Amino acid sequence: MLAALFCRARRGRPVPSRPTGAAPGRAGHLKRGGRAGGRAAAGRSGYGTDRALAMLFDRLKRFLIVLEGTEQDAPTAFSPGQAVSGRVVLELAAAARIGALRLRAMGAARVHWTESRSAGSSTAYTQSYSDQVEFLSHRDTLLAPPDNGEVTVLQAGRHEFPFTFQLPETLATSFEGKHGSVRYWVKAKLHRPWSTVKKVKKEFTVIEPIDINTPALLAPQAGAKEKLARAWYCNRGQVSVTAKIDRKGYTPGDVIPIFAEIDNCTSRAVVPKAAIIQTQTFIARGTKKQKKSVVTSIVGDSIAAGKREVWHGRALKIPPVGPSILQCRIIQVEYSLKVCVDIPGTSKLLLELPLVIGTIPLHPFGSRTSSVSSQYSVNLDWLSTIPEQPEAPPEYSEVVSSPEAEQSLAPPCRSELGGILEGPFFTYIQEFRFRPPPLYSEIDPNPPSNNIRPRCMTC
Repeated sequence: MLAALFCRARRGRPVPSRPTGAAPGRAGHLKRGGRAGGRAAAGRSGYGTDRALAMLFDRLKRFLIVLEGTEQDAPTAFSPGQAVSGRVVLELAAAARIGALRLRAMGAARVHWTESRSAGSSTAYTQSYSDQVEFLSHRDTLLAPPDNGEVTVLQAGRHEFPFTFQLPETLATSFEGKHGSVRYWVKAKLHRPWSTVKKVKKEFTVIEPIDINTPALLAPQAGAKEKLARAWYCNRGQVSVTAKIDRKGYTPGDVIPIFAEIDNCTSRAVVPKAAIIQTQTFIARGTKKQKKSVVTSIVGDSIAAGKREVWHGRALKIPPVGPSILQCRIIQVEYSLKVCVDIPGTSKLLLELPLVIGTIPLHPFGSRTSSVSSQYSVNLDWLSTIPEQPEAPPEYSEVVSSPEAEQSLAPPCRSELGGILEGPFFTYIQEFRFRPPPLYSEIDPNPPSNNIRPRCMTC
C-alpha cells in the first residue's frame, strides 16, 4: 500500500482520498471542479503522502544522553558539590536540518497525598496536599540557531555534544516513597523545522554524605521503660526493659549489638523482640503524613513468669537501606531501634532508641574530628600501624603510680612520635575502645595550712 502511494506521488497522479466505492456526492464534486480541482486535490494528496513518508522514514536514528564514566543504562551516583559531565549523542541516517538543541538539569523534592473528609452525615469531600522544593535548575544551549535566522544542517552520522554543570553544595539524597520523592534528571530537547520536538531524559542519583565518625553519632544510646500489666481491672504484675547500644550512627551492613535486660514480674510468659523501624514523614501545608515500615527484626526466647532475660550483645544486622534524610523541608527519613515486649492480655511495652543510617562507615579508631585530634594538632598517620584488635589496657598502677605518670598523659610532641606505642597515651587515644580509671592520689593536693587554728572537738 505504501509503495503504491509513493509511485503515484512521484508520477504526479492524484491519490484517491477514499477507497473504491466512495459516496457519489464526493465524486460528483470533484468532477464539477474540472481539471483545476483535480490538480489541487492531487497536490494536497501528494503533500500529505510526502509528510507521511517523512515521518515514517525518520532520519533520526539515535538520540540519548550519556553521563561520563557510566554506560548507557547503568545507574549513576553523584555527591553534592560534584561536577556532572556527559554528552548528548545524535545519530542521523541522512542529512537533517536542526533548529536547536537545548539541555536542562533539574532536581526537586515533591510530596502529594489526598485525604477524604466527611462534613455531616451525607456530605464528603477530598482534601489534597502537595508541596515542592527545588534543589537544582540548570539550562544550557548545546546547539543554537544561526544569527541569520536559518537552520543548521547536520550530515549523516554520529554527532556528540558535551556538557557539564556543577551540583549545589546542599542536596537531599535521592528517594522514592509512597507520598513523595526526591529526583534528579537531565533532559535534552531537539528542535527541528516542520517536525515535533524530540525529548530524551536521563535520571541520576545523588547521595548526601553522612559521616558517622562524629561525636554526636558515636555517643551511646540507652533507655529504660516499664509497664503495669492489667487484665479485667486486675493487676498481673509489672514488666520492665532496659536497653543500650554502643552508638547512634551505623551504615548498611553493620551489626548492632543490643544489650538489654527484661524483667517479667507478671504471672504469664512474655516474648521480647527488637526491630529497626523506618519512618517516612511527608510535610505539606503544615500537615504531616507518616509511613512506618519494619526494616529487619529478631525475636528472643520466651521469658517465663517471674524470670529475667539478659541480652549480652544480641546481634541485629542492618540490611541494604537508604541513608537518613534529615535536612529536607518536606521529606524526612528517620530510623529507630525498637525493643518491645509482647505481654498477653495487654498492649506491648515499647522502648525506642534513635538511629542514623549514614554513608561513611566507622573509622577503626573513631572520628577523625574527635576530642583528641581537635584539641591537639598531632599527626596521627602512625595510627595505621596499630592492629585491628587493640591491646589490653595498662595496669592501674602504671597510670597513677607517680606524678610523672600523670604528666605523661599529655600528648607527645611530633619528634617523640615513632612507630612504638608507649605509656598511657595509647589508652588516651583509644577513647572509643576503653577508658582508664579516674586518676586520684593518696596525697592530698590541697593540704591544710599550718596557720589555721585546729578546732576543739569537745566544744
